[in-house]
Amino acid sequence: MGIIVQKYGGTSVGSGERLRAVAGIIRATRANRPVIAVVSAMSGTVKAEGTTSLLLLASELALAGKDFSDPLGRIESNHLKALEEAVTQPARRKEIGAWVREELETLAKFLSAVEVIRELSPRSQDILLSIGEKLSARLLTATLEDLGLPARFVDLSTAVPEGEGEVNPAFFNRLQVRLAGLCRPLKDEVPVVTGFFGLVPGGLLHAVGRGYTDFTTAMVSAGLGSSAEEMQVWKEVDGIYTADPRRVPNARVLRQISPSEASELTYFGSEVLHPFTMERVVAAEVPIRLKNTFNPDSPGTVIREGVRDKKAVTAVTAKRGITVCTITSNRMYNAYGFLARVFQALSDAGVVVDLVSTSEVSISFTVDRPTDMEKAKAALDGLGKVAISPNRAILAMVGEGMKFTVGTAGRMFSSLGNSGVNIEMISQGASEINISCVIQETDAEKALQSVHRHFIEEG
Repeated sequence: MGIIVQKYGGTSVGSGERLRAVAGIIRATRANRPVIAVVSAMSGTVKAEGTTSLLLLASELALAGKDFSDPLGRIESNHLKALEEAVTQPARRKEIGAWVREELETLAKFLSAVEVIRELSPRSQDILLSIGEKLSARLLTATLEDLGLPARFVDLSTAVPEGEGEVNPAFFNRLQVRLAGLCRPLKDEVPVVTGFFGLVPGGLLHAVGRGYTDFTTAMVSAGLGSSAEEMQVWKEVDGIYTADPRRVPNARVLRQISPSEASELTYFGSEVLHPFTMERVVAAEVPIRLKNTFNPDSPGTVIREGVRDKKAVTAVTAKRGITVCTITSNRMYNAYGFLARVFQALSDAGVVVDLVSTSEVSISFTVDRPTDMEKAKAALDGLGKVAISPNRAILAMVGEGMKFTVGTAGRMFSSLGNSGVNIEMISQGASEINISCVIQETDAEKALQSVHRHFIEEG
C-alpha cells in the first residue's frame, strides 16, 4: 500500500471544530493507507488574522520599537480556544496548553531582543515563522491522539543541514530525500509534520514565499518516490474549477487536469498550488489530488500527466492588478542590443515581467507590482518614450487541446469583440497551451464569462 501525503491549509485547521474534522479525515484514510499529514499555521477566514500574518505583524512592531503583545495574545487565545474544543482529555489538554504558552513566552523573549537591536535577519524571520506551523501541528497531533490514533509530531524547523550555502535544484533534491526520511510513518502512527521545513539560506520567504507548506508536502512526496501513492492538498473548495465560480456562475469542477495546465492557471491568477510544487511531484511521477475539507466525499481534482480534455480549452482565468509599460523608440529598428538594455534595466530594479509583446519600434510588457516600475522608469526613459497604463488584467485561456485545434485564438478574439471587450496585448506561449491577452481590469468579469460560455459551456 502506498503512502498518502496530505496537506491541510490554515483554514482547514483554523478552529477546534476544524481540527476534529481533519482528524476524522485522516482516521478514515488511515483505515486503508499509511498517512503523512503536513499542516500550515492556523488561519481564519480573514488572512490578516491568520497566525503567520500575526507573527509578521509582531515582528514589524518589534522592529519599530512598539508593543507587540497584542498579536501574540491573539495567537495564544486562538490556539488555546481551539485546543479546548478539539481535545477532550483534561491531562492532554493541560499538557499541550502549557507547551503552547511556553513556545509563545520564548517567542516574546526573542522579539524583545529584536526590539532592542532593531534588526531581523532572514534566518531570524524563519525562526519566527516556524512557530505557526509548530503550534498547529502539535494541536493536530493531540487531536488525533484524543481520537485514539497513534500520532507523531514532526518538527522540520531544523531539517536543513548546516553548511548549505545556495538554494538551487540540487539543494532541493538533497532536501526532499532528507524530509521523506524524517516523515516516513513508523508502524501504525501518523506523522504530523510542520509545513515550515527549515532555515533556508537567504530566508524561506525569499526562497519560496508564502504558501511554502504546499512545497514542503511536494518535497516529502517526491522524496518518498514510488512509496507515495498520492499527494493530497485539502483546501476549502471542491477542486480546480473551469473558472472562478465567484465570477462565473456556471463554472464546474474539473475531475482531472495536466500539470502544465495547472501551472499556467496558477501563474495567471488561479489559486491552485504553490508554483514550485508541480515540478517536484511531477518529476517523481506522484499524482496530486485537490480535495475539500468541508466536503470530503467530493472526489476533487487530480493533477497528473497524460491528461487531455476533449475540449480545446480546459479553463479560463484572469490576473487583476496588472500594469502595462510600453517603450517606443525608432532606435529599435534594425538595431541589436535594445531589448537587452530594456531587460537589464528591469533586472537592476528587480521588476518581474509577465507578458511581452514587441513590434519594430516598440516593446510592451506587463508587471503585477506597479511600484516596481518607478524604480526602473528613470533608466527606461533613456531608451525611448515610456507610457505606463495601470488598472489592466490578463485574461488567460488554458488547455492541452489547443495544440490540436485550429482557430482557437480567432474564436477567443471574436467572443471578446462581440462582448465589447477591447484587447490591448496578445501573447501565446511556446507550449501552445495558453493564449493570453491584456484587457481593461473593469472588463475582466465580463471577459471571463464570455470566453467560458463560448469555449466550455457551449463547446
